[in-house]
Order: sequence, then structure tokens, then C-alpha cells
Amino acid sequence: MILHITDLKYIEDYKVEVSFNDGRSGVADLSEALYGPVFRPLRKKEVFAQLKLDKDMETITWPNGADLAPEYVYFWAFKNEPELQEQFKKWGYEA
Repeated sequence: MILHITDLKYIEDYKVEVSFNDGRSGVADLSEALYGPVFRPLRKKEVFAQLKLDKDMETITWPNGADLAPEYVYFWAFKNEPELQEQFKKWGYEA
């Protein structure tokens, strides 16, 4: 299954409530993603809060062109779930 974000809601700071096409929903703290030239502007919370769901790409995007892979957001939403650790390792993410 190719993972997609189906819904999202900005909560506070760098936290986003996200729903995925596999039926899971959770909260992802994306503060760890805010490095590098594209993401640095998102450190300003008022800029980060401008996130939206791109219906074509089915992931989070921002007006400055930044976007995050759904798998990356999924990892941050569910990184402490024991049953997902093998999948995260396959994707190259480790909690």
C-alpha cells in the first residue's frame, strides 16, 4: 500500500493531527524536520501554521514549496508504536 495523508489539522507549535489512508490517525510533532533552506522558514510558528493538505500529492505542503513525505509524517506520528518498528526500519527511520 502506498501511504497517503487524507486529512490534517494544525494543533499548536509544530504539531499536526494527521489521518492516513490506512485508517490510522495521530499527532505528529514535526519540529525535527525544520532544518535546511526549504524548512528553515517554517521555524516561525505563524509560517508553519500555514500548512495544508495537497490533494494531488496527498501530503502536507506549505506556501514556500516545502512538503514532507507521508512516510516521514507517519513515523513522527507513530514512532513509539512497537508493531510499526520493523516498517520504520525498512523506510530508514528509527525511533
